[in-house]
Amino acid sequence: MRTVFRPDEVSSRRFYQLLTASVVPRPIAWISTVSADGVANLAPYSFFTVSSVEPPVVQFTSVTRKDSLRNIEATGEFVVNLATAPLVDQVNDSSASFDHGVSEFEAVGIESEPSAIVTPPRVAAAPIAIEATLH
Repeated sequence: MRTVFRPDEVSSRRFYQLLTASVVPRPIAWISTVSADGVANLAPYSFFTVSSVEPPVVQFTSVTRKDSLRNIEATGEFVVNLATAPLVDQVNDSSASFDHGVSEFEAVGIESEPSAIVTPPRVAAAPIAIEATLH
């Protein structure tokens, strides 16, 4: 038996649950940004993918207006850090609701290092970091 879910008949929370349970496995983009005031931010996003190769484009979706999105809109830069299994506890810890202006790098004790091209730092332990600008 097939069940049909219509977006206009299901709450957005329920539809989110359906989508995240259906599209698996999902890579986690661990997005680092810097606010206009210079505060580093780090948050995981499960809606992440490669969108294009020419030009190279990666994308992530922020379900709510979080600091990451505001910072990218303000500065035009971000880093997608690869969230690997050995980093799962730190990734989970960085997903907590921190007050605006609090650096998750500092609050959770995640080591950062300078990026090569953009201002936001990268996660030092991440084996891959994609430095990106807003497109």
